[in-house]
Amino acid sequence: MNHEIETVSPQGLDLQERVIEINRVAKVVKGGRRFSFTALVAVGDESSVVGIGYGKAREVPLAIQKAVENARKSLIRVPMYGQTIPHRIIGRFGAGHVVLRPASPGTGVIAGGGVRAVLELAGIRDVLTKSIGTQNPINLVKATMEGLTSLRRPEQVAKLRGLSVNQVLGIQKNGTKAKGTEGGSVEGGSARASDEVAVQASDPAAPSEPEPAAPGGEAEEAAE
Repeated sequence: MNHEIETVSPQGLDLQERVIEINRVAKVVKGGRRFSFTALVAVGDESSVVGIGYGKAREVPLAIQKAVENARKSLIRVPMYGQTIPHRIIGRFGAGHVVLRPASPGTGVIAGGGVRAVLELAGIRDVLTKSIGTQNPINLVKATMEGLTSLRRPEQVAKLRGLSVNQVLGIQKNGTKAKGTEGGSVEGGSARASDEVAVQASDPAAPSEPEPAAPGGEAEEAAE
């Protein structure tokens, strides 16, 4: 993505910490093995700010402390629409892919492991996710963060496309969702408006889908 990532200072924030994984690693040295521990941690204020960190030390508490310090240095502000994300996005890191889809209110966080921890600490309450490829927690967590940093606000997409925010989100003048968009992400795929935002986020010049031809067109007339 070619848009700037909004980084955040940890000062003044009430950050929550969550340990995602602790792993023991061994280094073979002269005379035997030297064991140490690694910690993967996510921190966030549960209100659009989140970060992850990785630490390694001879003791578990010290490894967690290093990971938390690292995470506090890499905080970002996640673009949100209500309690969900503004559009569909795919985060990639290494062999791990995480698909994030917006969901209707009350859906909850449909995710597991480290992905759930990152999304909840970011303050996202309704989202659908699917992990593809490796199930390595580090890769999945970093893929989730890559997806969150690639999100664009509806205002940004509307400005690029010369539309209003309501048109981008598929909202009618009376404030209701256009037909086929409300609850679309829950019933098996994002709403068309959300998909258009995702396409434009990755390629603002991408054309929209052509309208399907009506049945019984010129071909039937010619046959008659």
